[in-house]
Amino acid sequence: MSDKVIKIGKSIIQHGKENDRIYLMKLDVNDMPYMINKLDVMAYESGYTKIFAKIPCYTLEAFLNSNYKKEAYVPNFYNGKYGCYFMGKYFSELRIKEKDEIRIQDVLRVALLKKAEMSQSPVLTDHYTFKIATPSNVKEIVSLYKTVFKTYPFPIHDPNYILSTMNNNVVYFGIWHYDKLIAISSCEIYESESNAEMTDFATLPDYRGRNLSFYLHNKMEGELKKRYIHNAYTIARAYSYGMNITFAKGRYTFAGTLTNNTNIAGNIESMNVWYKELKN
Repeated sequence: MSDKVIKIGKSIIQHGKENDRIYLMKLDVNDMPYMINKLDVMAYESGYTKIFAKIPCYTLEAFLNSNYKKEAYVPNFYNGKYGCYFMGKYFSELRIKEKDEIRIQDVLRVALLKKAEMSQSPVLTDHYTFKIATPSNVKEIVSLYKTVFKTYPFPIHDPNYILSTMNNNVVYFGIWHYDKLIAISSCEIYESESNAEMTDFATLPDYRGRNLSFYLHNKMEGELKKRYIHNAYTIARAYSYGMNITFAKGRYTFAGTLTNNTNIAGNIESMNVWYKELKN
C-alpha cells in the first residue's frame, strides 16, 4: 500500500511503511512550533526510521534544536525570497549510514564534469513526437511507470492518482515513438511559491541512451518559464548517472544528498537535490 498524504493543521505530510518515513512536504508556519513534536510522536508510534522535512529557512533553528540535520539547501526557493532547507532526522543507525558513498561521489564527479561541457538541446528524429499529456493518456502513463519502477514514493501506478494530479498542479510531458509512449516526466508546480519540482522521469529500457530525458527537461523548463516560475529543482536518485548528468548538463546546481530517503525501484535509496533559478 502506498504511503498516505494527509494534513496536520495546515501543513501537508506524507507517511507510511513503504518509504519508512514521514515527509513534511509543505510546512505552514502557523503550525509551528508544535509541528516538530507532533512529527516525533508519529514517528515513534509508527516505528518510522526517518523524518524528512522541507522547511523555510527562518524555521531552521527550531529543527536543528530538535536534532534534525541539514541535508540540502536551495536559496530563494519561496517566491525568490526565502531559502529552503531539506532536513533529516533519523531514528535508526542503519538509516543514517550511507551504503555506497563511493558511488555517490563518482556520480557527482561525472555529472559535474558534464556540467562543464556545452550541451546542445537534442532534436527528435523521424517518428518521434512530443506533447503535453492529457487525461486520455493516463493509462499509457501508468503502464510505462509500471514497466520502469517496481516501487515509487508516490502511487504513480494508480490511474486515479495520475488523473488527480493532472487535474491539479502537475503537468506531464511525454515522447511517443509512432503511437507508443516511450518517455515521460512531470512538473509539480506551486505557483503561490513560484517553485516547481521536476520529477517522475521514466524511459522504456529499449529507448535509453538517446538523450530523451534531457529533451523532456528542456521542454519542462520552457513551460515553467512561460508560467514565470522562479525556481526549479529535482530530487534525483543519487546512484543514477543518467539523471544527475541530465540536470548538470542543464546548468543546475548541486544542493546536497538526502541519505537513505526514498523507496524507488524496490529499495530505499539516497537522493541528490539539484536546483536552478530560472530567468524568464
